[in-house]
Amino acid sequence: MSSTTHVTSSASERRAMRLIAMFEGLKGCAAILVTFGLLTLLHHDIRHLAIALIGHFGLNPDSRYSSIFLHYADILNDENRRTIALIAAAYITLRFAEAYGLWHNRIWATWLGAIAGGIYIPVEILHLWHHLNLINAAVLLGNLLVVAYLVRQIWVEHQRRRAQSAVDA
Repeated sequence: MSSTTHVTSSASERRAMRLIAMFEGLKGCAAILVTFGLLTLLHHDIRHLAIALIGHFGLNPDSRYSSIFLHYADILNDENRRTIALIAAAYITLRFAEAYGLWHNRIWATWLGAIAGGIYIPVEILHLWHHLNLINAAVLLGNLLVVAYLVRQIWVEHQRRRAQSAVDA
């Protein structure tokens, strides 16, 4: 095991990293399902499907949420769906790469996870600010805990390498 590619860790830290890896892999799998669902809608009249769903569930077509739903149905033309699918493919690749690296205790994956998770924190704070509820608070808290744990792992590894360099010198 090379010290330049692996994080030195205890059994409990490896379990924590593997739990985070499984969660990242689960997010990648969920993104695959959503992407396939989106791709099945290619060459379909999304607005017609949206109107049918509103009618099926007995919703008021003039309500705020029905209007929002119809608005996004109008935006999702075939070209936009293809673009979204390409972005989703990049997201899925990122999630699976991160999951693989964390599972195998790679330092690059720890950095990737901390940076990728940290990017979402301002967005999650803003979302919580506008939509204060328990689910949004839990998502933010969970992401903060994961990012804090990964940053801690990076710091501990940095300190270990620094101490090792001092001994080797």
